[in-house]
Amino acid sequence: MDSRGIGICGIGTVTGYGWGREVFWDGLTEGKHAATLEGGYGLNHDETAWVAKVADGGDPADGASRFARAMRAAAREAITDAGDRGWRPGKRVGLLHAVVLGEVDLWREFYLTRNADLKPREYLALMPSTPMSTFMQEHGFHGPAMNVSAMCASGNAGMLTAKAWLDAGIVDDVVFVATDLSATPENVLHFTRLGVAVVDTDPLDACRPFQEGSRGFPAGEAAVAFVLSNHAERPYALALGGAMSHDAHHVTSVDPGLEQVRGCFRDALANAGVPASAVRYLNAHGPGTAQCDRAEAAMLEEFFGPDTGLYSVKPLVGHCQGAASAVEMAVAALGYDRGYIPAPPIVAPGHPQLLNGRTPVQDGLTVKSSLGMGGHNSVVVLAPPA
Repeated sequence: MDSRGIGICGIGTVTGYGWGREVFWDGLTEGKHAATLEGGYGLNHDETAWVAKVADGGDPADGASRFARAMRAAAREAITDAGDRGWRPGKRVGLLHAVVLGEVDLWREFYLTRNADLKPREYLALMPSTPMSTFMQEHGFHGPAMNVSAMCASGNAGMLTAKAWLDAGIVDDVVFVATDLSATPENVLHFTRLGVAVVDTDPLDACRPFQEGSRGFPAGEAAVAFVLSNHAERPYALALGGAMSHDAHHVTSVDPGLEQVRGCFRDALANAGVPASAVRYLNAHGPGTAQCDRAEAAMLEEFFGPDTGLYSVKPLVGHCQGAASAVEMAVAALGYDRGYIPAPPIVAPGHPQLLNGRTPVQDGLTVKSSLGMGGHNSVVVLAPPA
């Protein structure tokens, strides 16, 4: 294995496509979006909305909420997958959980239905430490366990934190999970009011990253897990390095000068120790908003050559908020393993380097960028297994 990279040696997912990695991959491969028309949305909760929502499922023993069950199901699948690929846990296995809005369903019930009247055990289910604690108990892991939060960039932030832990020798392995099941009517309404979420139109029509006529993104939910290790036998991909920065400009808008975004791309390549010429794909944040598309297209043109392919899977899986970049890293890693990238179909005139549907993977690195709300810039550099 490349001595500079950490191995992604197990993957588990729960998404709008369903519970499990293979149903996720099959849905992407078919080029069909995960969203369904859900009732109870809008100002008066009397409208339908296109939302890639995680359906009820999982093991009731994992918790009272979809959030807890999805988090533990994704992590369990990743651990089983890693074991099947030859991974054996070391003495110190740490847990990182990327989360922005946790246990939204339970908190919603706490305030709106139960009038804060809960038994102590029920109240403990609301605490962010509880799903982490029960997960560590289940597997007998004793490394550090903590949450990571950087808005839409939380997945990238978790991956870079895991690499820092492994590089520093703090842990032998890391289970990294990103969970966001926050597409409630209230949250979706406010993202719609902000002018970025679009739920009144088929997602493949409304969300057209790097194409003409894009209106924004569909709402999505997901829990995605990785087993990360320096001693992976058959990793899906390697995380070589990356960088993060902050615009310090505005609570929602990207700094139009793009200085910090540009610096983040430059620092990520330097941290990974690779030239821009080695990058074959830009797996973009790509929410279909004008400012983000402009920023990432500018980075593509400034840093990378005309053969670097560009894609975003948000039209298919939705914008999964705190889990978004983790979902998208899973696509890149599985793409190296399966031999193709399940990019969305192009539906309008757009950037000439935009991938159109299922595309065979070629040799080269993938840069995964994520521009989180509030100015969180992040870039992770991924490589195919050596």
